[in-house]
Amino acid sequence: MSASCSVLKVLSDDNAWVLFKEIAFEQISENSTNPAFVEIGKQILERCGGVPLVIRTIAATLFFKETEKEWRSFKDNELVRLSVHQGEILPTLKLSYNHLPSHLKHCFAFCRLYPKDHVIHVQTLVQFWIAQGYIKQLNPSQSLQEIGFEYFNDLVDRSFFQEVGERFSREELTCKMNNLMHDLAESVAGMESSIVDLEGHASQVGENCRHISINPSLIPSLKGNMLRTLLHFPNIRIQILSDETWDLIIANCRCLRLLKLDDIDFKMIPRSIHKLKHLRYLDLSYNRGLKILPKGICNIPNLQVLKLDRCWELEELPKKIENLVNLTHLGCEDCNGLTHMPRGIGKLSSLETLSMFVVDKDGSHGGADLSELRGLNKLRGELRIRNLGFVKNAKERFKAANLKEKRHLRSLVLEWGFYFDDNDDDDKSLEDLQPHPNLKELCIQGWRGDAEFPSWISFLTNLVHIKIW
Repeated sequence: MSASCSVLKVLSDDNAWVLFKEIAFEQISENSTNPAFVEIGKQILERCGGVPLVIRTIAATLFFKETEKEWRSFKDNELVRLSVHQGEILPTLKLSYNHLPSHLKHCFAFCRLYPKDHVIHVQTLVQFWIAQGYIKQLNPSQSLQEIGFEYFNDLVDRSFFQEVGERFSREELTCKMNNLMHDLAESVAGMESSIVDLEGHASQVGENCRHISINPSLIPSLKGNMLRTLLHFPNIRIQILSDETWDLIIANCRCLRLLKLDDIDFKMIPRSIHKLKHLRYLDLSYNRGLKILPKGICNIPNLQVLKLDRCWELEELPKKIENLVNLTHLGCEDCNGLTHMPRGIGKLSSLETLSMFVVDKDGSHGGADLSELRGLNKLRGELRIRNLGFVKNAKERFKAANLKEKRHLRSLVLEWGFYFDDNDDDDKSLEDLQPHPNLKELCIQGWRGDAEFPSWISFLTNLVHIKIW
C-alpha cells in the first residue's frame, strides 16, 4: 500500500463531544443525558484523539448500538487497545469497518479501485456493485438499483463517504472518499483489488487479483484470466493501443463482469467482447468516432448495463438488442448520430434507464415506432424522445407510447425536430403525450401547435421545471 501523509485537524474537547453526541445519539436522543451513556461515550471519545473523521466514524458505529451493554463491550473489548496517535488511525477506523454488515463490507472494499480524491458518481458505483453481485434483492418490489442506493446511504450514515452532493435527482448524485478511508479500503481489499498507476507495474498484480483499475499503457502485460473487473480511468493518456491489442487483452479476460473502456478512441469495438459471457456492465462512452457496434454484443446474455453516452457518430444500435433480456440501463445520451431505435427494444421489460428514443424520420431504416415504449414502465430518470415531428398518424402513435404509466420518470424531453409532416396536427397530438403526475421536469422543443397548453398540464402537480421552445 502506498504511503500517504495527512495533516489532521484536531477538535477541542467541547467541540469533539458536540460532534460525537450529534451522531451517536441521533436515534435515541434521551441517551445523550443518560449518565451511563455519557460516561462511556466520553471514555470512547478520548480514544478518538479529537480527529473529526475518527469521531464521526466511531460515533456512527455506536449509532447502531442501542444498549449500554453494547457500548461498554465496544469500549472494553475492541477500542481499549487503540488510540489515535501517528500511525494508529487506520486500525481505529477499521473497527468501524469490522462492525459493518457483510454486504456493506464488499461494497466499501470495492471503492478502493477509484483513484484518491476522485469524484464518484453514485449511480455508476451502484451499477458496479450490482454487476459484481453485491446487491441482494430480498424484496421483489424493490429494484436492485433502489437497494444499492440504500446500501450507499447506509455507508454515508456511517461516515465512509464524504462530500455527498446536493442534487435534484439521484442520477446526478456524487461523493468522495477521504484519503484515510481510501487507505482503509485498500487495506481491507487486500490482494483482490489493485490500482496500477503510472509508477506501478503489472507484475505487482497477483494471481488472486479479481478487480483492477489501470493506466492504459500497462494493460498489455497483464495476465487477466481471473479478472472480474477492469476499469480504465482516462485522465492521463500515455499510450494509444491498437484495436488488435485491445482485442487480445479482452480475449484473455474471459471472467470479466465489469468492463469500463470509455474515452479510448475506438473506431471499432473489439470483437472479442462478445465472448465475455459473464459480463454485466460495459461502458463504451466517449468513443466519439465509433459508428457501429458489433452484432455479437447482443450475444452477452447477462449484460445489465450498456453505456454509449456521447458516442457522437454512432449511427445505430444492434438489430438484435432484444436478446439482451437482462438489460436495465441503456445509456445513449448525446448520441446525436443515431437515426432510429432497433425494433424489439420494447421487449426489454427490465429496462430502467433509456436516455433517448429516436423516431425513424422516414421509415427507411426499419426502426422501432413509439408503440415499443408502451410496456417500458420501469423507466426512471430522464427520457428524451426525438423526431416527433416525423411521426405519421401522430395521435394514435403518441397514445401508444403510454407515457402516462411511466410513474418513475423524473424528466421528459419531447423534441419535434426540424421537419414536419404537412398533415400533422400538433394541437391535438400533444394531448396524447400525457406523462405521469410524478414528473418533475418537462421540456417541449419545436412544437408547432398553438400557445394553449394541453389539458393534462394541470395534473402535473409535482412539476418544478417546464421549458417550451
